[in-house]
Amino acid sequence: MSEDFYRIKRLPPYIIAEVNAMRAAARGGGEDIIDLGMGNPDLPPPPHVIEKLVEVARKPDAHGYSQSKGIPGLRKAQANYYGRRFGVDVDPETEVVVTMGSKEGLASLATAITAPGDVVLAPNPSYPIHTFGFIIAGATIRAVPTTPDDAYFESLERAMAFTVPRPSILVVNYPSNPTAEAVDLAFYERLVAWAKENKVWIISDLAYSELYYDGNPTPSILQVPGAKDVAIEFTSLSKTYSMAGWRIGFAVGNTTLIAAMSRVKSYLDYGAFTPIQAAACAALNGPQDIVERNRELYHKRRDVLVDSFGRAGWEIPSPRASMFAWAPLPPALAHLGSLEFSKQLLQHAKVAVAPGVGYGENGEGYVRIALVENEQRLRQAARNVKRYLQSMGVNIPVQGAG
Repeated sequence: MSEDFYRIKRLPPYIIAEVNAMRAAARGGGEDIIDLGMGNPDLPPPPHVIEKLVEVARKPDAHGYSQSKGIPGLRKAQANYYGRRFGVDVDPETEVVVTMGSKEGLASLATAITAPGDVVLAPNPSYPIHTFGFIIAGATIRAVPTTPDDAYFESLERAMAFTVPRPSILVVNYPSNPTAEAVDLAFYERLVAWAKENKVWIISDLAYSELYYDGNPTPSILQVPGAKDVAIEFTSLSKTYSMAGWRIGFAVGNTTLIAAMSRVKSYLDYGAFTPIQAAACAALNGPQDIVERNRELYHKRRDVLVDSFGRAGWEIPSPRASMFAWAPLPPALAHLGSLEFSKQLLQHAKVAVAPGVGYGENGEGYVRIALVENEQRLRQAARNVKRYLQSMGVNIPVQGAG
């Protein structure tokens, strides 16, 4: 019966779920699967954050309903983060909302600002919520590329010229999930000017703000003077502090969008559990050495992955940021397609990756590899991959995999 529901009919089967089910079955059968499929951090949150959670949870008055838009202290802590990290002034009262992870925030915003038939520009490939949050809200998606170059802006111009009704919203996500592409401030300056000229809202997902490598900090779109006239930005504590399951994120920026989103959220939820919000304050306000340590750890994993898989016969471009590598299929096996290749890798190499086609049709030919296992396990994965490639007749360079 569910296939009769209007919104359910607009949602295709979740392709990645197919590989996830295979992985769960293999693990259920006792197989040792090296899981590089889901971006689920394997590191613990900082000890002082957990201590704050426990401390506040012991208070008898901490268990009631919380404010939907977040406790004032947490909104202030996020405003301070923007000042400290990006040099951006943010009003915690009118320009910040606490969300239950950036996924919920994006969905609430989509519900608040789109009507059936509205056209939204979103990247392809993209993280599913960037498109399906709006599809569920009744909007239509027009795809734009992820690569931040002149072709990107040409595609924006074409979309404005030939789409009816004219697009009213643009979603951007850098560092990108899944492609790991990153941008500089000049890109955002050009984008903000374009959005103002075309009267388009910009929704920026900056979930991977702190996972940058090679000494190139990721910028925020809000660093552009006047960006708050057209832009709202989502960030998350999930990756920065390894607090994925805590579901704490933020929307920051344009007061009109923040107000609309806050109003919808006030009908849908009561906000995150107060002890979790208090602990999130401790994360943002406390010592930040954990952020640098996590970045260095992911950086080392990235280098191990690229080196060991390369020596195993699978060349993977080195990502500039994020906790993912966006890997083209080995040329000799490109004919399999990303879904079948992912299934075979799971079955024969005991390595789980996410098929690129699960992120949109332009993801075909790639898989997303998450840096969520330690260096030893990544090397083991490379050895397993090497054996699989050899069994498929792929020519491997003479030096073995790490």
